[in-house]
Amino acid sequence: MTVRKTASRPVPAEPPEPDLDQAVLRSMVGYNMKRAYLTVRTDFVASLGHLALNPSQFSALSLIVANPGVSQSALARALSVERSAVVALIDNLERRGFVSRDPVPGDRRSYALRATLAGIRHCEQAVDAIRAHEERAFARLSPAERATLVELLSRVEG
Repeated sequence: MTVRKTASRPVPAEPPEPDLDQAVLRSMVGYNMKRAYLTVRTDFVASLGHLALNPSQFSALSLIVANPGVSQSALARALSVERSAVVALIDNLERRGFVSRDPVPGDRRSYALRATLAGIRHCEQAVDAIRAHEERAFARLSPAERATLVELLSRVEG
């Protein structure tokens, strides 16, 4: 038996864990999607770290850049989040100078969201970082396999 020494008393070293049988889990689509998502998300977050954007902020900013004048309600629907969560996202992006809220004529409760020039530039940098991330994350897949994966996942979504 191998023994590790600590300041107070010797402690037996633990034997290495045997590989676990994951056959049942690995046969399930959802489990494999979750594992793949966790792997991809880790690198995604690291890729945006220098830009101080999390995935939700990036998603919101990219939709605002692509859809000038979008309402907070439409953004919430597109992101599949509660409207209150979108308000917090927009507050953050607005505070950083990436987004402006403009009143909608005739509707005092709605705001049109627009990306500022700084927001557009930041989004472009994020897109470049994410494209590099996707090259790393999906390097084992051919371009055709990537396209098939995107198509299959969009069919699962509905």
